[in-house]
Amino acid sequence: QEQLVESGGGLVQAGGSLRLSCAASRMLFSINDMGWHRQAPGKQRELVARITRGGDTNYADSVKGRFTISRDNAKTTVYLQMNSLKAEDTAVYYCVATDIMLRTVWGQGTQVTVSS
Repeated sequence: QEQLVESGGGLVQAGGSLRLSCAASRMLFSINDMGWHRQAPGKQRELVARITRGGDTNYADSVKGRFTISRDNAKTTVYLQMNSLKAEDTAVYYCVATDIMLRTVWGQGTQVTVSS
């Protein structure tokens, strides 16, 4: 079964940093884009950052300059380095991968809590 496994979430003080990781396994097809979304309580899920197979990136305006998305050479693991964290970054963060057949796989989510 195709799977995305996230790690690295936790509790951090405002101004601190966290690094999220997401490893894909048993994917049926090669992965194109990978990214991170987040969902705060009572809010809709939103895109945080995305990286293409070629390395192009885009970010939500709210995280530009603070978060960095990257990907390993095998193109199956994606990272999200989060610096200067704010209370409003508190959310469940979901990894997502889109394969060459344009199918989307989601991770189970990891909680990030930023205390002010």
